[in-house]
Amino acid sequence: MSWLPSLITATPEEGYDLAVKLSRMAVKKTQPDDDARTKMRPDYANNADSLTAVSQVVATNFQTVAQANDFWRG
Repeated sequence: MSWLPSLITATPEEGYDLAVKLSRMAVKKTQPDDDARTKMRPDYANNADSLTAVSQVVATNFQTVAQANDFWRG
């Protein structure tokens, strides 16, 4: 089964969670070595610029998910 069967979600909150997952999977696919990611985590976890960059990536992914869901028109 695919880890990403669809961009369609029931709610904006689920869409945001999916955006976070997309962002995390991008890191995992870019650096597939678990030990390397674990070793680097303290460097970016305590760096304001890195955390801001992560927020920007999640925001971009959320924008994509929101568009795929037609902005959850009610």
